[in-house]
Amino acid sequence: MEAMISKAKYDAALAEKQEQIDALRHELEQLKRMIFGAKSERHAPTAPAPAPDDESEKEIITYQRGKRRAKPHPGRAKLPDHFPVREVVIEPDEDTTGMIRIGQDVTRKLEFIPGTFEIIEYIRPRYARPEAAQTEGLSAIVQAPAPDQVLPKSIAGAGLLTQIIIAKYVDHLPLYRQQQMFLRDFGYEVSTSTLGDWFAGSCTTLEPLYIALIKQVLDTTYLQGDESRIGVLEKGDDKKKDKSHRYPAKARKVHLGYMWVFRNPEAGAVLFTYRPGRGANVLNETLADFKGKLQSDGYSAYTAYLKKHEDVQLVSCLAHIRRKFFDARKNDPELADRALRACWYLYYIEDKCRDRGVGPEVRQRMRRRYAKPAYEILLNWVNENLPKSLPKSGIGKALGYAANHLPRLRHYLEDGRIEIDNNQIENKIRPLALGRKNYMFAGSRKGAERAAMMYSFLATCKEHDVNPREWLKDVLLRINDHPINRIAELLPGEWKKNRTGQEEE
Repeated sequence: MEAMISKAKYDAALAEKQEQIDALRHELEQLKRMIFGAKSERHAPTAPAPAPDDESEKEIITYQRGKRRAKPHPGRAKLPDHFPVREVVIEPDEDTTGMIRIGQDVTRKLEFIPGTFEIIEYIRPRYARPEAAQTEGLSAIVQAPAPDQVLPKSIAGAGLLTQIIIAKYVDHLPLYRQQQMFLRDFGYEVSTSTLGDWFAGSCTTLEPLYIALIKQVLDTTYLQGDESRIGVLEKGDDKKKDKSHRYPAKARKVHLGYMWVFRNPEAGAVLFTYRPGRGANVLNETLADFKGKLQSDGYSAYTAYLKKHEDVQLVSCLAHIRRKFFDARKNDPELADRALRACWYLYYIEDKCRDRGVGPEVRQRMRRRYAKPAYEILLNWVNENLPKSLPKSGIGKALGYAANHLPRLRHYLEDGRIEIDNNQIENKIRPLALGRKNYMFAGSRKGAERAAMMYSFLATCKEHDVNPREWLKDVLLRINDHPINRIAELLPGEWKKNRTGQEEE
């Protein structure tokens, strides 16, 4: 005998199954997009939006969909004037004696000559003072002091050390590939362990500067934070024996660690710090004395950190909120498009402020006048539509995420220093993401900590538009003799100011 259920229970079960189907379809669409789809989240609004210009003028911008016009080709790029020119004169095969030269044709070709190694021999002659000139307190032998070395008892000069570091953390070339290139292109055979020792020695030399950078990053009331994974090779159980049962097998495994990244937008300083975990204890340790506003994504560790730090306020990221609605377009195109248009308008205001180069005070006034009404409308719209949507559907998840995080975004309307999103710090993580695809994992926890140091320096160089190769080589040459109480002068921002001042003089 078949079991009978009421129509109400049947409809409820059917609705639950349909909700599960919609949720699975949404997840499938996201997986397809991650594997096969475009990564861009471009969204063109389908309706015109009011555009703020300044506090005395108003401008109406209209948008119309249409075929994108191809940009005219800019032509061949001009060759830089600082490139050296080598002239090669090609004379005719026949004898030109007695002929009159009436002109010439010039064909320019851009060639590349790979960099090369150079052996520098520092020769220090020794002189003996004449007996008549030898007095008490003066040495009988006169000789110039030995030049300063970045790494004592090492043949590696500052230029070579800089090349190894830049190649690994800017060009993403692991040490074993650099070793192969040195052998292939220059016939110089050096072991990867030697390259690793040179790199480790450079990091030891730069440690005082890294400590100064940590202080510079955390000396603020507004921080941006994010984290990204990195594999770290760790030693396994040395007690296990190999098949011969004679020698212990040093089995090793890859541990999943994390690079925590913090950015001080006002100082233009970025800090990478490695930790083996991703819990709130990392924030409690690293940001123990921080007071102010911390901008991050919706990761729960930041909320847990907030419970123990009453002087810290979390600021949300509009890019993460917008991304949820972008992913929900196929689930509910109408609602998703409305949210995306509102986000587009808020970003348009930020673009106007950025294009005009206004300071925090003016940006705050423009936000209050133009962005605040749109923000309030978006927040009310989210709270109104959230109860009407299925919680597990794509649009339901987007509305739920927005309802939880939009209130924390209100801080950006009250403080012109605060960015509308966390995109700048996510851009600083990209070199790490590219690098780990090449070297796969750090060789040890100490290696991960050294990588964090280098990523911090190089990201800060990028913030100040400083050539990392020029900065690193100069700092390696100077840091051993630089006063420790003025070590912050070697940080990229201060280094650029001092260098610019010297050039102007």
